[in-house]
Amino acid sequence: MSEDDINTEEYPTEIHDYLIAFEKSLGSVDEVLKTMMATSRSELLQKLEPLEQAKLDLVSVYTLNSMFWVYLATQGINPKEHPVKHELERIRTYMNKVKEIADKKKASKLNKGAASRFVRNALWEPNAENDHTSKTPAKGKKRK
Repeated sequence: MSEDDINTEEYPTEIHDYLIAFEKSLGSVDEVLKTMMATSRSELLQKLEPLEQAKLDLVSVYTLNSMFWVYLATQGINPKEHPVKHELERIRTYMNKVKEIADKKKASKLNKGAASRFVRNALWEPNAENDHTSKTPAKGKKRK
């Protein structure tokens, strides 16, 4: 739809730019959906790890519910009073859980063997040879 096709007498001119941006966004969504629909779901899931599969499923269902939210708004129904709001919140909860799992996976692991070697080598251990050649200051002298 071009600007010439839009009859500005049908809606307030203040929202014209918003409608153009909305139309572009819908075009972007359409392109992504076409790309996703070109590959079968089973093929796509076989290429992904389980965590990535969960992310894909959550993004898909969140997008679908978000689009339904927009549809309700365009029909004059308040989506905040519709069960879709609770569904979006539920999906967000699961998205946060998946994010926590992914963050834990990325977190650095403690190599206990290496850590104990660092600590052991960093600590000074007195032994028989060093007892008489200790470089500790005498009791009345202060270090500067």
